[in-house]
Amino acid sequence: MSDETITFGFVCVQNAGRSQMSAAFAERERDRRGLGDRVDIVTGGTHPADHVHEEVVETMRELDIDLSDRTPREVSTAELEACDVVATMGCSTLELDADDVDVRDWALTDPDGKSEEEVRAIRDDIEARVVALFDEYFVEERTAESA
Repeated sequence: MSDETITFGFVCVQNAGRSQMSAAFAERERDRRGLGDRVDIVTGGTHPADHVHEEVVETMRELDIDLSDRTPREVSTAELEACDVVATMGCSTLELDADDVDVRDWALTDPDGKSEEEVRAIRDDIEARVVALFDEYFVEERTAESA
């Protein structure tokens, strides 16, 4: 069993919607799987907004996840290059020099200004992608343990 820490980064331009939902789902998944000391989560934006989009806060509240106290932040290239995986949200022109960072573009629609139904669909898509990311990194480990 590997005791290596995995760092997941979730990035978009404003860090006010998609990347905030991604980070919140990753935190929940980390807790559900008891991986507190094994998974670090980084989130930020290239041009952060002043606050998390209200429709995102409301939609996440439906799942008992409170984003109302979160503040979008700028993320540095150095922070991202220290990640194992960086998921961009379909709005990034992110160029990382680090060869060992797995950069994935999730190509998600921006929830800002969208209807409740549209935001829920984006939220549910993000949740499924985050769970799949954890499955990818932590199911292989369980398979190796039983071999």
